[in-house]
Amino acid sequence: MKTIVVFILCAGLAVACSSRGKWESFSGDPVIEHKVDSVLKLMTWEEKIGQMTQYSADWDITGPVMKSDWETYLKKGLVGSVFNTVTVDGVRKLQDMALSQSRLKIPVLFAYDVIHGFRTIFPIPLAESCSWEPELMKRTASIAATEAAAEGICWTFAPMVDVARDARWGRVMEGAGEDPWYGSQVAIARVQGFQGDSWKDLRKINTVLACAKHFVAYGASEGGRDYNTVDVSRRSLYETYFPPFYAAEKAGVATFMTAFNEVDGVPATANKYLYTDVLRNEWKFKGFVVTDYTAVNELVPHGIAANEREAAMKAVNAGIDMDMNGNVFIRNLPQLLKDRKIKKSEIDRAVRSILEMKFLLGLFDDPYRYLDSTREKNTIMRPEFLQVAREAGRKSIVLLKNKNKIFPIEPNKPQTVALIGPLVKDKINLNGEWAGRGNREQSVSLYEGFTEVYKDSKVILTYAPGCDLTTEDRSGFGEAMDVAANADVILAVMGEDFNWSGEAASRTDIRLPGVQRELLQELVKLGKPVGLVLMNGRPLDLSWEDEHVDGIMEAWYLGTMAGYSVADVVSGNHNPSGCLTMSFPRSVGQLPLYYNHKNTGRPVEPENPGADYRSFYLDSPNTPLYPFGYGLSYTSFDIRNMQMNTNVLRPDGEIKVSAVVANNGERDGEVVVQLYIRDIAGSVTRPVKELRGFRKVFLSKGDSVTVEFSITPETIAMYNLDMKYVAEPGEFKVWIAVNAEDNRNEGNFTYRK
Repeated sequence: MKTIVVFILCAGLAVACSSRGKWESFSGDPVIEHKVDSVLKLMTWEEKIGQMTQYSADWDITGPVMKSDWETYLKKGLVGSVFNTVTVDGVRKLQDMALSQSRLKIPVLFAYDVIHGFRTIFPIPLAESCSWEPELMKRTASIAATEAAAEGICWTFAPMVDVARDARWGRVMEGAGEDPWYGSQVAIARVQGFQGDSWKDLRKINTVLACAKHFVAYGASEGGRDYNTVDVSRRSLYETYFPPFYAAEKAGVATFMTAFNEVDGVPATANKYLYTDVLRNEWKFKGFVVTDYTAVNELVPHGIAANEREAAMKAVNAGIDMDMNGNVFIRNLPQLLKDRKIKKSEIDRAVRSILEMKFLLGLFDDPYRYLDSTREKNTIMRPEFLQVAREAGRKSIVLLKNKNKIFPIEPNKPQTVALIGPLVKDKINLNGEWAGRGNREQSVSLYEGFTEVYKDSKVILTYAPGCDLTTEDRSGFGEAMDVAANADVILAVMGEDFNWSGEAASRTDIRLPGVQRELLQELVKLGKPVGLVLMNGRPLDLSWEDEHVDGIMEAWYLGTMAGYSVADVVSGNHNPSGCLTMSFPRSVGQLPLYYNHKNTGRPVEPENPGADYRSFYLDSPNTPLYPFGYGLSYTSFDIRNMQMNTNVLRPDGEIKVSAVVANNGERDGEVVVQLYIRDIAGSVTRPVKELRGFRKVFLSKGDSVTVEFSITPETIAMYNLDMKYVAEPGEFKVWIAVNAEDNRNEGNFTYRK
């Protein structure tokens, strides 16, 4: 038996404010600082404001179409960044336009939404987070950066690190789920994947600037409705919504993006508290802040600015550095400067930060350093990139139910498997939303994947679509029932249209769309084993499916190699190990839903869940259908013999808590071992559980290992009544578990000063 030691990473957010003073560079390199100042001295105020302006080339549409004469501004050197331009030839054309006709010939920064892959598309971020492998997420982000850079892209608007607890919100697909601590680990991994491990890596040809978005609390939109109002306390910001952004900042993220929502009555894009007081003064962020798409313009309908001139003034005074496609800064800041409504020092600070990034990327040395058609051709969708995509897909799949071991469908067992559903042969939806420049027609369908994996097996595959994803058309039911009736096993492949999750894709009904559930009900009536493979971008209401089908496999949108990834897991060639990072509700009425909730003064009593005058629903349990951290395997794991070396934690000490993890099943496999704590009584109320560590462990069948975690005062630190980040003396609980509702291995300790 071997021992694995896990160190818990926990960092508190600095609360004390300090004055920013003069400009401090992102790199801290005096040579680069001198170069930045040298360029700044040559610039007119109009040219400086131009650097604060970003336009979309409209080669790809990622928001409302805004009419502007951006090419005229570009030729005058009055554009700092362009996004939605792709290919080496396309980027070269616009860079030529900026350099050949402008006075100072300052290079343009080219950006793109590289969210979960560029040409090689990986699983959507929510899916990939279910792998619980930060190093894998770092690797896929690095490959995405490599491909994007090969087409001349220098900057991506990722990672999205919003904490999301409401599955109605379509943008949950872009993040890492409901837990701020775990989301922080993912944020670090993805920032480092895009940018490298330090600012010096930005000089490499295969890195891009990352952007932590959307600052802040966008995932808390009321009703799960995109762009909607957010109302959160300062404590909620610090405890829940700030941590992943703080982690991204400490990991060296170069840029931040504003959120569309308001915070404390002030839209984020005009919120000085967020961008000056917190981001720059408290956290010492030294990169630059870009708005989301037309967010400055939207200060007018928000009702905080009477017109776009006032909107521009409020955004700059809040600390915003670049206007994304709103055309507001370039039209209004020159006059605002003359009228002394904005400070010259704020303009200079913003422009310095933008220029510095261009120096760090090497664009001043060679504006065309990224542009090599041969490299572009030789980089895109390399075989090794596709293999990583296949691996990431396998590890993102979560097995939710497996009654009578319907999964895996063994290749060496003679049987006919009916593949039924609208997503069996589909290619278009597999990449999900925000799929970069991935060619949807190149994605491997599930039918192609199954055909390849089972080609030399004893399994016979048959097929009928049955219905489509969203309509009420039942005309295909008859064929599907005939095919299913002649099979030994029915495998239904269902889910959402990719446009039904992502931006502007909120839903009030998160059950399977269209008549898919109705088709599934008919299939179940045949009395044969029925397995369900799901492809979707959010947790769904699977209450009926969980009760009636034999097996459920959450496959999300897995990207370019989706078909192979799913076939690898269904066939048993890969043992599933994914675990949920968002709770699945029993009903949409439970939302928002998350494991680390507060206890309330009238909690449900586990021994008497129906007791009256408690915080519960009359028609449903409080608990999720599938909790955070949950995921099944083709083997079985047992956690036992939890031990602690001491039950008293001191300010300069640590507690080592361990447990034996055993693989008692018939297959090799991996299990995510999770550490949770609870502060029993604090100066403010604390969640019923908080994740504070995890380790993904591979065990051969019959093997066991001791997993050890270290608990220090930092592990239990929290924001006290005075909003100071401290470890308070008191009693605590600790669990080593396989999901947030697993209470079998529990311990207690005391923190004493």
